[in-house]
Amino acid sequence: MEIPIALTDKILSSLNDGVYITDKNRVVRYWNDAAERITGFSSHEVVGKSCSDNILIHVNSEGQNLCVTNCPLAQSIQDTIPREADLFLHHKSGHRVPITVRTSVILNDKDEVTHAIELFTDISNKNITEIRIKELERFALLDQLTQLANRHYIESEINRKVEDFRNHSIPFGVLFFDIDYFKRINDTYGHDTGDQILKLTADSLLANAEPFDIYGRWGGEEFIGLIKNVDKQILTSMGNKLRVLVENSFIKIDNKPVSITISIGATVVRENDTAETIIKRADKLMYKSKESGRNRLTFG
Repeated sequence: MEIPIALTDKILSSLNDGVYITDKNRVVRYWNDAAERITGFSSHEVVGKSCSDNILIHVNSEGQNLCVTNCPLAQSIQDTIPREADLFLHHKSGHRVPITVRTSVILNDKDEVTHAIELFTDISNKNITEIRIKELERFALLDQLTQLANRHYIESEINRKVEDFRNHSIPFGVLFFDIDYFKRINDTYGHDTGDQILKLTADSLLANAEPFDIYGRWGGEEFIGLIKNVDKQILTSMGNKLRVLVENSFIKIDNKPVSITISIGATVVRENDTAETIIKRADKLMYKSKESGRNRLTFG
């Protein structure tokens, strides 16, 4: 007995995972409720369009646009083999969301591909982030625009982490971010767009944070990340991943994409460090990234 189409739609709509179905040419024919919740795009914005029509625009951690090459869905359509991959989709708000995708195909009685299915799961630590935001807001430690911790909270956390390092040898790293050419964004598009860019950057940091990472707005277009239990290699890798994801995020102004890059200073705590010395070092390293051409990370 076949399952009625209406029941199938109800089942797919009730899933927590995003699901979309395309024809063999990768034109979207179905988009469930979770897909809308995870991406911000409604079904009427997506159904009838190609996957590559500036919608999800999956990228990997190196920033490679998979709609152009190495698309798991396109590969499954080509060889009928199911695939799974960890990627980053483009949210309607502009930032990048980490997801796990699983692709498969539907065959007719002649073993010909008629449709393809992608199921994707939001793997960001959204619940933890939401709880942290509520706690920060309750104690007036939240930057209202970006929903990140404010400078006062970051200062107290750095002091606490320095004490933990001195007393218990628990290492941590600092990432100091600054948006490149932010004044040019404000001068060209206005301060409302500047606020959107600040929010986009913050959302990219929050969506890709690990449970014990702390990100805050230091001031203006500057942000800080406090990363627990890291060494040079891990901190550099994390910072560069965030840099690439921000570079591949964008908002639309007058239907044209507006994107930015960030310069980063990265350092880990040292013997005899204070909160002031580690922040000052990370700040100087960030300016070295600026002087070296921007959109890069300098470790020291």
